[in-house]
Amino acid sequence: LLASTLTYDSLRFGEIEDFPETSEPVWILGQQFSALTEKDEILADVTSRLWFTYRKNFQPIGGTGPTSDTGWGCMLRCGQMILGQALICRHLGRDWRWSPGQRQRAEYINILNAFIDKKDSYYSIHQIAQMGVGEGKSIGQWYGPNTVAQVLKKLAVFDSWSRLAVHVAMDNTVVIEEISEFSFLTALWKPLVLLIPLRLGLSDINEAYIEPLKQCFMMPQSLGVIGGKPNSAHYFIGFVGDELIYLDPHTTQPAVDPNEDEQFPDDSYHCQHPPCRMHICELDPSIAAGFFCQTEDDFDDWCAQIRKVPKP
Repeated sequence: LLASTLTYDSLRFGEIEDFPETSEPVWILGQQFSALTEKDEILADVTSRLWFTYRKNFQPIGGTGPTSDTGWGCMLRCGQMILGQALICRHLGRDWRWSPGQRQRAEYINILNAFIDKKDSYYSIHQIAQMGVGEGKSIGQWYGPNTVAQVLKKLAVFDSWSRLAVHVAMDNTVVIEEISEFSFLTALWKPLVLLIPLRLGLSDINEAYIEPLKQCFMMPQSLGVIGGKPNSAHYFIGFVGDELIYLDPHTTQPAVDPNEDEQFPDDSYHCQHPPCRMHICELDPSIAAGFFCQTEDDFDDWCAQIRKVPKP
């Protein structure tokens, strides 16, 4: 963090509290922990998530565009985080843990390389920003959750290694037949990333949606939630009590270049302090929830669980 540029958010690092001493369960991306007896496990799990933040001094986007995304790229970085979690589940499994300072598995290096700030990486800030032009967003313009979901869907088509099916559900509705029909037509189930843009209220979250939102984090297929308003998008990975647990992209770090054998210092891609928390009522109502179904059975299980979620 010494190399970080002091933005308004990085100044808050000294103020981040440790996890509360509470008997209420801590839920992170479908896994339950005890804050009283499993604090180390909680932090190890959070630290293992990919943490994408603002970066500076990367190649100009589009050849002549910005060399930093500070101030405009937070939702794009949140999109990278939710898709990064999908790739971890796809190639390494939900239970995989990052070990700092050790030589990492090839699959992990491949995942990280897909997000490096270079124009030819599958899901780089360059690719997301340039693909967003087709969604009506000029380079350097802030995205909402729906825009970043649509862009990730388009970019995933080119990722022949991961072979993901990215489905963006529109109008708050998942049409099961659309997903099943695609699988039937191709005669092959592709690991599914399901992104569901939602509006949970007008200017504030409607309290009726709080419990259903919490249940999303409790499902084993959970990829978390991206959301926020301009200049304050976050990647929400769980909750404890009425507080959401999230990773914050608002820290500017220098761009990282892999060396010749594609190993590179990866400490800055993992948040190594206790995660941020906010009261659930502070959540901006415009979000996108994500889920990952490796197999068709996972999808059938997700459908069964969603049907049990109480309707607001």
